[in-house]
Amino acid sequence: MDYQDIQATGSKMRIIQEIVPGKQITLAHVIANPDPSLLTKLGLNPDTDYKKAAIGIITLSPSETAIIAGDIALKTSGVELGFVDRFSGTLIVTGTLSEVEASLKAVMDYIGEKLNFSLCEITRT
Repeated sequence: MDYQDIQATGSKMRIIQEIVPGKQITLAHVIANPDPSLLTKLGLNPDTDYKKAAIGIITLSPSETAIIAGDIALKTSGVELGFVDRFSGTLIVTGTLSEVEASLKAVMDYIGEKLNFSLCEITRT
């Protein structure tokens, strides 16, 4: 049954997403000086000083590793935890640019060296 058949019958399409087992960080990105609307749309702290703001995003597999990454990020610098999801493996932190960069670097270093994960490059916009 293709998409047109589903539309015609009124059936609902179910999509199953799977993560291939592995120990990896698939995304590590810093957004420097985000537009205030981005922080608001993400539901992040509205008291953030937007002129000094940065957002750090990491996705990890297995997804429970996001808990460890959040702990490391918080203990490394003055970042605030914006979002952590042990089911999707997503971690979002906010803070000054230097805090966010330091926290992402610490997470990458620990998870790469101590847990032997495959790592991606930290990117920045």
